[in-house]
Amino acid sequence: MTVAGPNPRPSLEVPVERYRFEDDGTFPNNARLPVLIYRGALDDGLPPSAPDFEALFAANTWLPAWRSGLFGFHHYHSTAHETLGVYAGHGQVWLGGPSLGECVCVRPGDVIVIPAGVAHKDEGSSMDFRLVGAYPRGQQWDMMYGTPGERPTAERNIERTPLPQRDPLYGADGPLMRCWAGPD
Repeated sequence: MTVAGPNPRPSLEVPVERYRFEDDGTFPNNARLPVLIYRGALDDGLPPSAPDFEALFAANTWLPAWRSGLFGFHHYHSTAHETLGVYAGHGQVWLGGPSLGECVCVRPGDVIVIPAGVAHKDEGSSMDFRLVGAYPRGQQWDMMYGTPGERPTAERNIERTPLPQRDPLYGADGPLMRCWAGPD
């Protein structure tokens, strides 16, 4: 399925990896919604670019918010889901917090979808590691750090954060819609 737009190029659904993280006592994570990793989502022989990801995400109602690397400390968002499109370098992203988490390696063309509440950080990346970050239309992200005082509000926010209306790559019928719709 090709999405109309200036340069986005996902032509077929790629395999999706799922990672589920329980509350580790510091980070709430999200036992209900898995992290999704689309490997080589924009790997059609041409290097992906930031504008490619931005156009694709925007066409699917995930609004691009930034281009940069990833913070080198564990953090999460309680008021928004987040998608990350890797357009340069390579990285190791730690997901789920230091106690129960897992490190995944990503490269250009990969996309990570992180549900509200899931801790994430840069665990070691190349100097040129760059991402496009985007959030579903209508969701405003916050920064949470795993401090005890933030938990009651964060837990309420996570529970209230609505599911996205579209998969950031494939729209209304994409893998995210199937994976997050109910138990798998």
